[in-house]
Amino acid sequence: MGIQWRESLSIGVEAIDNQHKELLVRFDRLLNACQSGKGVEELKKLQTFLGEYVHSHFSDEEELQRRHHYPDYDAHLAQHKYFIDQINTLEAETTLEGVSTHHVVETNNMLLKWLLNHISKVDKELGTYIQSQKH
Repeated sequence: MGIQWRESLSIGVEAIDNQHKELLVRFDRLLNACQSGKGVEELKKLQTFLGEYVHSHFSDEEELQRRHHYPDYDAHLAQHKYFIDQINTLEAETTLEGVSTHHVVETNNMLLKWLLNHISKVDKELGTYIQSQKH
């Protein structure tokens, strides 16, 4: 299975692209761990990473948007908040119930949707806007 970075995901801002690449590496680790029956263990590692990642990455993206006066800032910010809420809900569930296969599947679905709907569309639009500001 696996998931890998494609240049088509690049938004043209190296720091943000590198952060997205790291997220994909972590997602790929989870997918590979699922194939070998170790998804539950890998999910614990991924949750720790995501807890730190979303705050630093979203902060960097939001600063970039403010600096460039991005017109869709509020909508983009709302998506970030929604994703953080999803991560917090998942973490609360796993803390209360313990990590189960259900949580691994939910995380896979959440990250895939985020990749398909946010990074490859919403962040890509941000990159296009920023690149247009340079001309």
